[in-house]
Amino acid sequence: MDSLADISRIEEDDRKVNSFIVLDKQRVSETGCRREGLLKGLSIAVKSNICVKGLIASCASKTLENYVSPYDATAVERIKNAGASIMGMTNMDEFACGSSGETSYYGPTQNPSAMGHIPGGSSSGSAAAVAAGFVDCALGTDTGGSIRNPASHCGIVGYKPTYGVVSRYGLIDLAMSLDQIGPLARDVKTCALLLEAISGHDHRDATSLDLDKDFYRFSKNLNAGLKDVKVGYAREFDELISDAGIKKAIHSAMDKLSSGGAEIIDVSLPNLGIAIPTYYLNVYVEFFSGTRKYDGRRYGHRIEETCGTEVLRRILLGSYISQKEYSGRFYKKALQARSVLRKDLSNALKVVDVLAGPTVPKLPHKLGATIDDPRVMYAYDIFTVIANLAGIPAGVVPAGKADGIPTGLQVMGDVLCDQKVLNVMAGFENC
Repeated sequence: MDSLADISRIEEDDRKVNSFIVLDKQRVSETGCRREGLLKGLSIAVKSNICVKGLIASCASKTLENYVSPYDATAVERIKNAGASIMGMTNMDEFACGSSGETSYYGPTQNPSAMGHIPGGSSSGSAAAVAAGFVDCALGTDTGGSIRNPASHCGIVGYKPTYGVVSRYGLIDLAMSLDQIGPLARDVKTCALLLEAISGHDHRDATSLDLDKDFYRFSKNLNAGLKDVKVGYAREFDELISDAGIKKAIHSAMDKLSSGGAEIIDVSLPNLGIAIPTYYLNVYVEFFSGTRKYDGRRYGHRIEETCGTEVLRRILLGSYISQKEYSGRFYKKALQARSVLRKDLSNALKVVDVLAGPTVPKLPHKLGATIDDPRVMYAYDIFTVIANLAGIPAGVVPAGKADGIPTGLQVMGDVLCDQKVLNVMAGFENC
């Protein structure tokens, strides 16, 4: 593979998409790379909140516009050891605060699969780079759907593993109890390969799980058979899908699963309606706490003086909710609600192998559309945030189109049932 030639081609074609912030023209990321391994020959893009030694990890913010990573994130170390070639750092919503790919300091990203529309976020550039064919796969991060949302909008595969399966060391986080690094690719096999390469215990990350080595053989253990697999569909999904085209595509996808041999079982997630406020109250507090290091003293600029509207909103709300007189009224109740949602998912997954349903309730809006109420933007996350709140695995596979725009089928499993989720995704892909 001629990496420099590929980068020149990407630079030319990406002018229309704006999926990359930094292209590694000097091949800085090749230091320490192996030429053999699980990912040999694959080109990879890395979201700009994951550290790659020698490249700028700006989080798409002016705050860190000159921050050059002094080390590799564990996930990056592992893809280098697996023989992959890193093309550069991708665009994203600023500090991962957004669901559209429009809040970046470096400008919005186009959706290559539906030009003129948002690609989804916050892993917008990673998803767009894969969808445009610039790279074979990409690393994204998922706090409440930030891999799965753009995967759905761009018509590709995205996966958020069980919390702790992939090390968070080297991730500039949004909310540490929710964030996970995960893969995006054009097919489930490649997605599983990348996940297998980056997974595994890491002593540098206290949240990293130490599991049997066979657990991490996601690509080797991939099984697309659907016979006798029990797939749950929550009745609440239909109540919250606002686009008729998406509902039709998802119902067709469930029919495909059934035709492939899966048994479809009705389940209930009775408290799904409280997922959005529960999620954002948790995020506001954790994000506010995490941004206190951006004070302009050691590196970067003071975040409150340089950040965009959505980032500032989350900082201010997090500061307010964190105050002693309000923490019981808001944050502690959000933690209680998180337990309720986790229990709902656990109960549903006791009777089925996986849950399947929509990824987003509505189609991506047009780039530049005026959305004055942030709750309209937050509504994109209604079906995805529950997986992060519960720490369970969830992936997205293309389910067809609505009004010519891709939409994805989301598959969720119980904690550490990552292989089951990937298998059902592969089974659906092969139907």
